Amino acid sequence: MSAPTVQPDAPEIAYRGGELLVEDVALSRIAAAVGTPFYAYSSAAIERQYRRFAAAFADRKARLCYSVKANSNLSVIAILARLGAGADVVSEGEFRRALAAGVPAERIVFSGVGKTEAELGFALDNDVYQINVESRGELEALSEIARRSGRTAPVAIRVNPDVDARTHHKIATGKKENKFGIDLAHAPDVFVEAAALPGIALKGLAVHIGSQLTALGPFEIAFSRVVQLFRALAENGVHLQRLDFGGGIGIRYRDETPPTIEAYAGLVAHLTHGLDVELAFEPGRFIVGNAGVLATRVLYVKDGVTRRFVVVDAAMNDLLRPSLYDAWHDIVPVRPPDRHASPIVQSVVGPVCETGDAFALDRPLPPLRPGELMAILSAGAYGAVMSSSYNTRPPAAEVLVRGGEFAVIRERPSYDNLLALDRMAPWLGGR
Repeated sequence: MSAPTVQPDAPEIAYRGGELLVEDVALSRIAAAVGTPFYAYSSAAIERQYRRFAAAFADRKARLCYSVKANSNLSVIAILARLGAGADVVSEGEFRRALAAGVPAERIVFSGVGKTEAELGFALDNDVYQINVESRGELEALSEIARRSGRTAPVAIRVNPDVDARTHHKIATGKKENKFGIDLAHAPDVFVEAAALPGIALKGLAVHIGSQLTALGPFEIAFSRVVQLFRALAENGVHLQRLDFGGGIGIRYRDETPPTIEAYAGLVAHLTHGLDVELAFEPGRFIVGNAGVLATRVLYVKDGVTRRFVVVDAAMNDLLRPSLYDAWHDIVPVRPPDRHASPIVQSVVGPVCETGDAFALDRPLPPLRPGELMAILSAGAYGAVMSSSYNTRPPAAEVLVRGGEFAVIRERPSYDNLLALDRMAPWLGGR
């Protein structure tokens, strides 16, 4: 009988031999070597998800650019670069990370609503594949930068289709009240203007309506509007080569039923039937979300008047999603609980001095004891990348697993590392 999996849609993370393993490495083994808290990622899970996405579009001219903001560790990006992935970046820092991890600039899409002149210049200097422009102001600035440098900027214009993605309001990007993209009503004029600007090579049309979408309906509405605009532009003499459909496919954290990548690909094929166009996609969470866990250790169990608190050594500075989005993450003990032990309603909280520093409130969990190792699941996306040193807490280490071996791919900074980032003002005795 196969081992029971605990990570949604990630068979690489399972109980075997009386404890939780990532591939063939026990989390307790990693904890003994690096301490807690730490993130652990499965190489095999990342590779499997990328190959699934690529296979779904194998019969199309499709470019897959991993969304670096989901997990920007160099080793994670490098895994995908070696499989042929490009990168979707939203800052010069992410651009530099992608280059350092082995993604050539001709496979990089530069997105984001607030690119600076310096960032746009950096992209042009490095022969970026595509810049997704999100406003008239950015378009004009890019034209001027390109003209001054004697370069030509490959541009796709991102439109805002005013579609409710039915996701958390803080990660929705495709409604008219969101800051992203150019309204559909204004888009035709902007495309005509772009085609006439010096230094601009108008290549494509882009859209991205949000993250963690768990139904095809919003995609269908948004993509239909974009394809309609694409056809209308062609009828008016603006001929584009590329359609960039962004990312946003959700994963299962709790009880969601996201569409399969095959169903998503079928929808795209139906809507783009008859178009001779290159497609681009920027998956992030879909690739890495269920490939990672955050391991943490119980410090104390505290019985309050109305709640039992399980205080762990990870905190909101390590994994912000529950505090920021009220996000659900399954939490399991690293050693499987006694089958006969009844669950107890408990709240798993961190040591940060914020009431919002909680991973789960009033959740039925196995009886937990101080010193016990636990795993917070589905933590591969928007986990370590959003971490901070709030309360002067060193962020969690990151570990990559491959088969029976593991490597620390980001060390936990020391207190000296953290203090060295500050400088004492000269009038306070600093040098």
